[in-house]
Amino acid sequence: MTRDSRPTILITGAGSGIGRALAQEAADDGWHVILVGRTRATLDDTAALIGPDAATVLPADITRAEDRARIAAAIGPRLDVLVNNAGALRAGRLTDLPDEAAAAMISTNLLAPILLTRDLIPALRATRGRVVNIGSVFGDIAFPYFTVYSASKFALRGLSDALRRELAGDGISVSYIAPRATRTAAEVEFAALVEPFSMVLDPAEKVAARAWRGIRAGRRTVYPGLAERLFVLVQALSPRLIDRALIKQAHAPAAKAALSTLPEDAKS
Repeated sequence: MTRDSRPTILITGAGSGIGRALAQEAADDGWHVILVGRTRATLDDTAALIGPDAATVLPADITRAEDRARIAAAIGPRLDVLVNNAGALRAGRLTDLPDEAAAAMISTNLLAPILLTRDLIPALRATRGRVVNIGSVFGDIAFPYFTVYSASKFALRGLSDALRRELAGDGISVSYIAPRATRTAAEVEFAALVEPFSMVLDPAEKVAARAWRGIRAGRRTVYPGLAERLFVLVQALSPRLIDRALIKQAHAPAAKAALSTLPEDAKS
């Protein structure tokens, strides 16, 4: 991979949503962006959007060991920022969740970031770089019908804290970004639950702009707004209040009805 004087950021899941918007933020700020994702066509679309000179397209499935090795080889000895953004989401009752859907969420949201980060630590150490994990407010407040997704994001938040403490001696920093529900392609998986849970969905561009400001400022964590920070504080200090609110919403007729309208593959 040809290098120039620009700092380099690698973003997984860069073909759409938050990953694409974050690539735009980085490119606008003068960074060279390495776009990683499973689908070449969507990565090419992102590259066209941010400008071919700002991007390197690297199709890869981060859940595959051979693809992670190929990423590490392509990166070479130096990387300034790694953004673990790629994710998988499936909503619905746990009793309706197929094995493969649960495995995909754990593999994509947690195991792949662990292993990709491990493989890229030498390149990050060379620049005293930063690992950025894109989590979710669902990683602080566990939502019913998002059971495995919430569990994977709770674990990613724990990974971020542990890595921050472990890698400090190498000069590598860690940021955890926790957006609330976001308008991305994954929205189709839970759209029916938005109204019953009174969710507010942010545009991916808004999430990315806030995330990029936090990354550039070297922030430890980035949450979307005052309301979410308040809810996280209440969850920590008085979880029974959150229990009561979410149990009431989860078992209301509107939520029960919404479950039956989730995509068929979410109920298989």
